[in-house]
Amino acid sequence: MNDNHFKFSTAVIGLPVFFVLFLWIIYWVQIRFDFDFYQNGIYPRDVSGLQGILFSPFIHENLNHLYNNSIPLLVLLSALQFFYPKQSFAVIGFGILFSGLITWIIGRENFHIGASGLIYVLVSFIFFKGIQTRYYRLVALSFAVVLLYGGMIWYVFPDVDQNISWEGHLAGFITGFVMSLFYKTPEYAKPIVYDWQKPDFNPNEDAFMKHFDENGNFVNTEIPPEESEILSSYFNSDISVNYIITNSKSEDKSL
Repeated sequence: MNDNHFKFSTAVIGLPVFFVLFLWIIYWVQIRFDFDFYQNGIYPRDVSGLQGILFSPFIHENLNHLYNNSIPLLVLLSALQFFYPKQSFAVIGFGILFSGLITWIIGRENFHIGASGLIYVLVSFIFFKGIQTRYYRLVALSFAVVLLYGGMIWYVFPDVDQNISWEGHLAGFITGFVMSLFYKTPEYAKPIVYDWQKPDFNPNEDAFMKHFDENGNFVNTEIPPEESEILSSYFNSDISVNYIITNSKSEDKSL
């Protein structure tokens, strides 16, 4: 496998910049016109709270909340678009939907807002997918994600900070892991070089593998009758051969 799959495009920068800029525009509208978008967040186990599954990632409580989510989104969305361009939009879209739905099911009775759930989706997906591919660049990306955002794992537990939506974090982490299993990356699979690497390979029908038993020991296979007759014609003969043995030392002495 080569590295031609890693191609830089304008979407690597454009996607995260557009997404984060959209969050800031919504927040500006909220404070400029004094809109109360909090009620559009996820309210668990309430029918009207289902709207928050779509709207909550774009709503933030204050400037500090928005800023803390903006930097990870810029980094993670860029990495997602560069290394997994075929899966990026599906991971973002379905990540928002399923993490929001899980939050709606398990969350406390309060409004849950913010893009942190999506951040956990991205962290989880990039980490687990890189390990699953076993491709050195993607594994290195997984370790880089752990190095940068590994401390976030503590915020999926309820006792760490009651002021944050740990349910949304946990939902995002679970969603990212499940999506890493669901979305395959055949472009990063190792190329098939040998017949035994093929999925339909049958060792019982392979001529070479027939020389070995189930324990891996070499087995001298029988020669077919036709080949046995051909070989016997080369090595069997009715012509008698007489050999004369002379002593070279005695001949030297006579000279």
